[in-house]
Amino acid sequence: MTPDAPSPTPAERWPLASVLVVDDEEGMRNFLTKTLAARCGQVLAAGSAEEAAALCAQHRFDLLILDIALPGKSGLELLRELRDQGHSGEVILITAFADLDTAIEALRAGASDFILKPFRIAQILNAMAQCLERSRLARENFILRRTLSERRPASPLDGFIGGSAAMAELQHALRRAAAVPSTVLLSGESGTGKELAALALHARSPRAAGPFVPVNCATLSPELIDSELFGHARGAFTGAAKARDGLFYYAQGGTLFLDEIGELPLAQQAALLRVLEERRIRPVGSEQQIPIDVRIVAATNRALAEEARAGRFRKDLYYRLQVMEITLPPLRAHKEDLPALVSHFIATLAPQLGLDPISVSDDQMAYLLQYDWPGNVRELRNLVERSLILGALNVQALYPGLEPAPQPRAAAVEPASAAAATDLQTLEKRHILSVLESVGGDKTRAAALLGISRRTLERRCAEWQSGGGAPSA
Repeated sequence: MTPDAPSPTPAERWPLASVLVVDDEEGMRNFLTKTLAARCGQVLAAGSAEEAAALCAQHRFDLLILDIALPGKSGLELLRELRDQGHSGEVILITAFADLDTAIEALRAGASDFILKPFRIAQILNAMAQCLERSRLARENFILRRTLSERRPASPLDGFIGGSAAMAELQHALRRAAAVPSTVLLSGESGTGKELAALALHARSPRAAGPFVPVNCATLSPELIDSELFGHARGAFTGAAKARDGLFYYAQGGTLFLDEIGELPLAQQAALLRVLEERRIRPVGSEQQIPIDVRIVAATNRALAEEARAGRFRKDLYYRLQVMEITLPPLRAHKEDLPALVSHFIATLAPQLGLDPISVSDDQMAYLLQYDWPGNVRELRNLVERSLILGALNVQALYPGLEPAPQPRAAAVEPASAAAATDLQTLEKRHILSVLESVGGDKTRAAALLGISRRTLERRCAEWQSGGGAPSA
């Protein structure tokens, strides 16, 4: 190797990578540390296996450059111990004395690459590039598998459907928020498209090339939330047979979307606040402090300001999340977008289902425009999907018992305008109760069929049981 390494090219820079150099030769150790410091986010060095093990207990390294011949415990022994403890980072073994048996043993121990001394700096940089790219692909594969397992529907990334003033205002707010790294809080009723807004923020941001990791806080087990978000060490709790990285780690360089943030227990709210303030995470049962470079986008259908006043949500976390708050309008506030939304869902879902598109008459559209849409855009999408399966727009799902077309004469409708609003509320109640009856009172299944959240359904039922009659608009 030459004593002075060339200046790094953009392809030789890994600003998020954390690297540990382990070599008992001080000259080699210092050279590698100096060379890599200009290319990586963090570079630490150790002169023995014991010193390296202590550093691995305190830091999370993406890559180890490990000499085999070390005083005391060898590099191969250290590698086996780290793999047994669940260390999943890439490892490049270097040595001045090697044969085929040593190379085979190194690969069996879990080495990613094997380089003989003396080597050129280009060799080590090329090996690093391959290792870190493999690590990036593994993280990306994990995110894709997780997304597919949750069966998230595909959504357009470049904005919302419709040209109403409400949509134009929302688009403007998203564009301004996407350009800056600040935390964003998305609020609005269930089904208004908060995840779509988070995707749009990510896609339009400088982090668009990084991962987008969605997390539904309401579905996480309270006992395992810390492990899911921050990772855990081997043996941290019963069943933790090996170490595991958390979702914050997988979102490095990208966006972490915390959906239903209002469902997060108070203890985990405190942990999240600490991460937002320190920009570091500590896996459960570990002393490691892992720096993170993640943008947080949170979403809620609760009124977090009221939740904070009532003590159900931490005020300090609320103010930390509310750097920029964007409220998504309910569908009833921009019904002029209904024709465009219906056309979009028909054009999108019909090919996916392998079915012929359906047509929507003016009379049927009039029914859609009268409806209050408590489940918002999600409810509309579900209605279109059911209608495609049935072969015609299923208006009766919204208005059971109604005539197939609205009254054409304005004179007949106008005097009864006040009663019509009450009729719509009554019909909505009748429809919700009929769906509940069809699933034997199972509110979770009924909410899914209606395209609304279970909490919204329970709130409606509570209003009726308290003597409020039909739910208020």
